[in-house]
Amino acid sequence: MAEHYEVILRSITSFILLLIGARILGKQTISQMTMFDFIASISMGAIAANLAFNTSIKVHHTILAYSIFVAVIFFIALISLKNRKGRKFFAGDPTIVIQNGKILERNMNKMRYTLDYLNQQLREKDTFNIEEVLFAIVETNGTLTVLKKPQFRNVTRQDLSVAAAPEQRLPIELIMDGEIIKENLEQNNLTQNWLQLELEKRKLTKNDVVYAVLAANGNMYVDTFKDHIHSPIDQE
Repeated sequence: MAEHYEVILRSITSFILLLIGARILGKQTISQMTMFDFIASISMGAIAANLAFNTSIKVHHTILAYSIFVAVIFFIALISLKNRKGRKFFAGDPTIVIQNGKILERNMNKMRYTLDYLNQQLREKDTFNIEEVLFAIVETNGTLTVLKKPQFRNVTRQDLSVAAAPEQRLPIELIMDGEIIKENLEQNNLTQNWLQLELEKRKLTKNDVVYAVLAANGNMYVDTFKDHIHSPIDQE
């Protein structure tokens, strides 16, 4: 029974170590997974997993190994931040796979990047015709960046010389899960009375609202718990 308690304590310690490591290394490991970040994440996970259930390994040895890994990764991240050659060595370079509507097979072969995967990533970018692409670049984190030819790009207000109202702020979340987010109101000089009046205009109370957000253009979007949809398409 003592081993069960040991595993429980080890698991909690393992989770805390992973959380601390992630906080130290920042969000890049999650949001921009380069090859180096991928290897680092797997290694850290393996060490933490061994700490959780492998009772034959001493706890302080595992913590030491984990700490060394975090320190090495952090040091390499600093090198990449300050040194372009170091960044290039650890993260690699973006690779052009389409140029002026032509697929660059040699570049794709170097990366073992298949046509099927290229087509999939193009579709994810709402591109179904390769001839529309001026450049397509595989970034260091594996995502595909697509620049279409000028005649196939979306038209903007600037292109049409249409005036656009200036936007000086991000959307402000006002209510989430029926609870007013008081901090957001205070930071943006809004009052609960104002919010209450806006809800009353819609014949709602805060308890009716799942999510309410004030858009940058001044309009308020409100979603209620009761959607009044008779046949939801996602109903199982």
